[in-house]
Amino acid sequence: MSVRLTHIGFGNIIAVNRVLSLLSVNQQPVKRYIKEARTKGLLIDATHGRKVKTAIIFDTGHVILAAVAPETIAHRLSDSPDVTGDKEEL
Repeated sequence: MSVRLTHIGFGNIIAVNRVLSLLSVNQQPVKRYIKEARTKGLLIDATHGRKVKTAIIFDTGHVILAAVAPETIAHRLSDSPDVTGDKEEL
């Protein structure tokens, strides 16, 4: 199994294979989800003091806050190369 990584801004990198969704933080349900993750200790703030634009939800229940737009991260996720260099056999 290969690990794919992608840059989410300010030197922060995430594992693409673990991402479930990219959410805009403008909606109240997302804000409640972030607050719940904070109380459970599953919130990681990767904004470096900037305004939060994206909440990245992982299959482990962790939530990472990013200062980059969801569309930008989605574009980077689709373009991220295979880091391990392993070739899949057909």
